Amino acid sequence: MKFFKHILNESRSEADGIFFQKIQKIVKVKLSSLPIYKQAFTHRSLKVKNEEGRIISYERLEFLGDSILGAVISTYMFENAPQGNEGYLTKMRSKIVSRKNLDLLGQRLNLTDLILSGIPNEKLGKNINGNLFEALIGAIYVDKGFKACETFIYRTVIQEDVDLAQLEKRVMSYKSLMIEWCQKNKFSFEFVTEDDPGRDEEKHFSVKLIINNEISGKARETSKKRAEEKASQRAYFTFQNYIKP
Repeated sequence: MKFFKHILNESRSEADGIFFQKIQKIVKVKLSSLPIYKQAFTHRSLKVKNEEGRIISYERLEFLGDSILGAVISTYMFENAPQGNEGYLTKMRSKIVSRKNLDLLGQRLNLTDLILSGIPNEKLGKNINGNLFEALIGAIYVDKGFKACETFIYRTVIQEDVDLAQLEKRVMSYKSLMIEWCQKNKFSFEFVTEDDPGRDEEKHFSVKLIINNEISGKARETSKKRAEEKASQRAYFTFQNYIKP
């Protein structure tokens, strides 16, 4: 714990230097403020407080980074899809900044290697990489301003991941897609959920997607929502030749 408290203060140690070098390698601009980047990678489980007694964590910077990311992507879509209406632009932006996509971007940058936490990384939640990615954007904004953020987002998000033709084909929610397809074709459908105790420590749910009285997809997951999505995805693969995403 002493190490963590030390790395959150203004003084520079060998650990600070290594941390700063890794951040600078990711951001690729000359950084000015070490504390703001430490905050961007500090989990609230560390229970470090500022002078006002508030817990220091990445969450406020995550909020800021989310807004800036949305603004940059919205501007890119507006300029690069001149024929797209509001619905199209909104849908495409949602695909780019989806939680799944941001988590993949964070994994690509190995952001969890930098996190300062009081609990093991595997217990930080499935979205930790995306959360850290947004917090890093927030920290860049505080340290270097909007233009540096825009440059970082273009390099890590737009240049790496944005292909409008491919994005149009990317399915955001298989559940929504299957529901729309069933409604369009007047097929009966329902999701049947059952508690699945199994032998796992964590509670599971078993879900079946029944279309026209036949089981079209089934899945088992730790949340009802994920089980429904996975069952829908499996149903989609069964009927994909008849469905236009």
